[in-house]
Amino acid sequence: MSELMDLKEQFYSCMPLFIALGDEVRLGIVAALSNAFSNGRQGLNVNEITQKTNLSRPAVSHHLKILKDAGFIASRQEGTSNIYFLTIEEPTKRMMELGRLLQKTFLNPAS
Repeated sequence: MSELMDLKEQFYSCMPLFIALGDEVRLGIVAALSNAFSNGRQGLNVNEITQKTNLSRPAVSHHLKILKDAGFIASRQEGTSNIYFLTIEEPTKRMMELGRLLQKTFLNPAS
């Protein structure tokens, strides 16, 4: 029974991650930040993200807040701009732990 409680807690811990990634617009922002990194950029500001997503600045800010609260992105100040960049290590660890618990609970219940 303890395994099921651990699994439930881990699901609740991962809910913000699922919500953050469960939106096509936010996935587009993650892709834009990923592409920027692949091209040698250390992040994008809101104006650049707005151009890449064709969203309004308030809409971009709303989606950035959700991604930031979930731990997928962070920001740093450069002059008068906030530069947003991917920070996926912690959310990835949480999702991997959920996968490990799912596997332990349902695929290897005797372990």
